[in-house]
Amino acid sequence: MTEDGPSTSQVSSSFFRDRSFWGLTVSQLLGAFNDNMFKQLVLLLCLEKAHEIAQATGGPVSDRYQPIAMAVFAIPWILFSGVSGFLADRLSKRRIVVLCKSMEIVVMGCGLLAFLSGQLWGLFVVLFLMSTQSTVFGPAKFGILPEQFRSEDLPRINGIFQMTTFLAIIFGFASAGILKETLPGQEGLALVSVVSIVIAVVGTGAACLVRPTPVAQPDLKLTWQAVGIDGQNWKLIQDNRFLLGVLLVSSLFWFVGGVVQPSVNSFGEYDLKLSSDRIGILQACMGVGIAFGCVMSGRLSKNRIRFGLVRAGMLGMVVGFPAMTAISYFQPGVAAGQVAAEVAGSGNLLLDASTAEWLARGCLIWLGGCAGFFAVPLQVALQSVPPESQKGRMIGTMNLVNWFGILLSAVFYFAFEFVRSKLNAHGFELNSATVFTSLAIIAAVVAMIYRPDDIDLSEPAK
Repeated sequence: MTEDGPSTSQVSSSFFRDRSFWGLTVSQLLGAFNDNMFKQLVLLLCLEKAHEIAQATGGPVSDRYQPIAMAVFAIPWILFSGVSGFLADRLSKRRIVVLCKSMEIVVMGCGLLAFLSGQLWGLFVVLFLMSTQSTVFGPAKFGILPEQFRSEDLPRINGIFQMTTFLAIIFGFASAGILKETLPGQEGLALVSVVSIVIAVVGTGAACLVRPTPVAQPDLKLTWQAVGIDGQNWKLIQDNRFLLGVLLVSSLFWFVGGVVQPSVNSFGEYDLKLSSDRIGILQACMGVGIAFGCVMSGRLSKNRIRFGLVRAGMLGMVVGFPAMTAISYFQPGVAAGQVAAEVAGSGNLLLDASTAEWLARGCLIWLGGCAGFFAVPLQVALQSVPPESQKGRMIGTMNLVNWFGILLSAVFYFAFEFVRSKLNAHGFELNSATVFTSLAIIAAVVAMIYRPDDIDLSEPAK
């Protein structure tokens, strides 16, 4: 089989029987697991570092390292998303997928060395490398879907794709907390890295099952504009305000997600006084909800891009985020911590929890489901609407804009924690979960003003 490969019309009508579909799904699932397990381990170590500094200085705990880690993870997406989109249109997307998965093996090897060093800065370097590999992978991974499958199948495929991604996030987050408790110290974390290397090898093998694809634009030239958004994409966005709106709302989704992840860690650590493994369960609950929401959004979309699902997701967040803030004041954190201490090592990590912890789990499942409804229509729109020759670069543009949102979320969270620590130092007790209410206000405003028309995918693109 040549690199040009078969056309979309030659693809089996049932993508479930297509080995290319399963190769893509498994490779991105395993990659997402590795990324999120490693990132969550680093974030938990950041919380430990903040505690050590507070104990050494006698001052209040300030969560300063988590936003730095999130910013480090965001920077490659901002620097390299444009170039990654260019590569996805200039080269075979399948070739990029396989090369990126091969690079994941090298990056996980660097993670092993970083954990053995015991230095936080070393882990930040690996976060940067891991994010760079994912940046290049993204446009090829999502841009290849319209080349491999029928347009009317894209909502369902994206729903499954997003569901499996967030299943990986569930197990990645949960595994990080559990492994940190059961394998303490540098040697234990190094052992986790060995497992990550094996997972990367398996993911690379799965990527080799992906069907070869032709080059979308073989004569495309690299220009300085490719560092950001190239001229053709700028013109497309300027002429098509619909795409501009999708990009901005997609960025908002990732801004919210960028604030939520460290906020859930802080909520569990500071407000409920939970151990790392129980914080992992909280993060996993959000992933369960996202997986369910993605599948339901794909099924409800059928052969349309339904933006009513985006608004429904945002309105659900307007309800869920203030509830998280309220839970932090529902029951003293010490009581929740006592429950966690009593069941530590009992094997009842999932079932034995305080009332506040159960409420938080339910609320996070709800918020995750809302996020799943939110995400799928936006992803399908950016795959379906741009011309074939620009799909890779448009996904690269989406990644760039999304990660500006995540970088902004790190700045936002850092500023919130700075103000909170100052207020607490002056006697104004403010729980870390208060940040959730600010996200509800943002979601409410966008839900009121973002109302595009649905798109029928069964009709030829104009």
